[in-house]
Amino acid sequence: MASTLLLLVTGELLEVEGSMNDVEKALENAARSGAGTLASLTETATQKRVGVYTAHVVSVRPGDE
Repeated sequence: MASTLLLLVTGELLEVEGSMNDVEKALENAARSGAGTLASLTETATQKRVGVYTAHVVSVRPGDE
């Protein structure tokens, strides 16, 4: 399963499921939906859904496959 790493403004590195393109689309869609909308993603370590506030994402890069 492909994964993507998100670097947040807090310095936390969050690994989520999905290709970089899929994760980018989820972040872009949330940003377009309006202020306060979270991108719903699945964290690879816990398999739990997480909401990511797009304004707190500093960088996006492919994870280890």
